[in-house]
Amino acid sequence: MDTPPPNPDTPSLRDTFPTLREAQSAYLGQIDSLQSPDRTTHELIRLACSVILRHAPGIERHAMLAAEFGATWEDVVGTLVLTQPGFGLVPSLEALAPARAGFERGLRDALADLSSDRAGGDRAPDAG
Repeated sequence: MDTPPPNPDTPSLRDTFPTLREAQSAYLGQIDSLQSPDRTTHELIRLACSVILRHAPGIERHAMLAAEFGATWEDVVGTLVLTQPGFGLVPSLEALAPARAGFERGLRDALADLSSDRAGGDRAPDAG
């Protein structure tokens, strides 16, 4: 499930099609701004999709974001288990390690933000 390193001879989407990349970012930003379902559920759905695709970086990222938006470890594991009937046991088992790493990082980030807020630290206002 390891993602191979990018080929240094292959330019990124951002470098090759910057206008397309900007449009894609705007589109994804609009999805993130949907009010329903809530943002935690968004990330758990995206987590399930990443498990199905067996995309470890996506699993880690969406588990991290789910934690930042209030998901519990049980929510994350439950999401992995929900993929089993349709896609089998192996993808969800392979997803445990990257999901745990992302979840723990998300918890650390959320706690750091909370500590910063309580201490009156500088934090950029949320866009929206």
